[in-house]
Amino acid sequence: MSDPLELLELSMISNGNQTTTTAVAVGSTESFLRLEQVSKVYPTRNGPFTVLTDITLDVQAGEFICVIGHSGCGKTTLLNMISGFVRPTTGEVRLKGQPIKEPGPDRMVVFQNYALLPWLTAAENVYLAVDAVWPEKSRPQKMAIVREHLAMVGLAEAANKYPAQLSGGMKQRVAIARALAIRPEILILDEPFGALDAITKEELQEELLNIWQEHRCTVLMITHDIDEALFLADRILMMTNGPAAKIGEIMTIPFPRPRDRERILEDPTYYQLRNDALDFLYRRYHLNEDGE
Repeated sequence: MSDPLELLELSMISNGNQTTTTAVAVGSTESFLRLEQVSKVYPTRNGPFTVLTDITLDVQAGEFICVIGHSGCGKTTLLNMISGFVRPTTGEVRLKGQPIKEPGPDRMVVFQNYALLPWLTAAENVYLAVDAVWPEKSRPQKMAIVREHLAMVGLAEAANKYPAQLSGGMKQRVAIARALAIRPEILILDEPFGALDAITKEELQEELLNIWQEHRCTVLMITHDIDEALFLADRILMMTNGPAAKIGEIMTIPFPRPRDRERILEDPTYYQLRNDALDFLYRRYHLNEDGE
């Protein structure tokens, strides 16, 4: 039988007054997570293809960071290097001072397509992760963890349902419960709400913030939704276009926590930040078909 970690695709994969800073955050080597002079180059038939170059970033424990940028700018590659799925071509990614060389349960990924095993119930999908990470615990202890985390995402009554019986939002709740059940130090979200309708998306954003504020693990999240990033993040990494993409600017989000969506939408700063992000993406870093 395959390793449960492989089956689940488990992985070892954040306020201020200024709205935007053009320099990439470079702090001390004691940062919780540090990417130092990282690049990723893939060999192709036409020669080396540089996806990312010169990425240097410090992330503090408990930060919530969103990553935005046009398709092909290396967002997923960046987070895959943090997860341990991909090794940098040059440079180093370190977690608490130790190089990241492979996936592991201290870094957990939630994918857009949920990655649930269809022949297992919601509870069994979460249990598989718990069992893989804590094999020494008794079954009642493991089931208690499963029930706790399904209840946390509002799915206590759906524990015995199979993925085919769940809506998209419910499936994503199961994936989030599974990720959090093993108490990762870093939670990586790859467009987790991209396939959901607007109302379900807003509900899950609220739930995610509530859970994060309770547990305060470090979160790195890819999104194409600027409004989502402004509501969730402490900082937004705005990527330049690929190939050879870089972190072009880092936007610091000044809204206090806990956040109230209606209050934020009434704040003129929100629209200034939103316009700054749009200007970055669609004027300064929008390429036409000729690459100009």
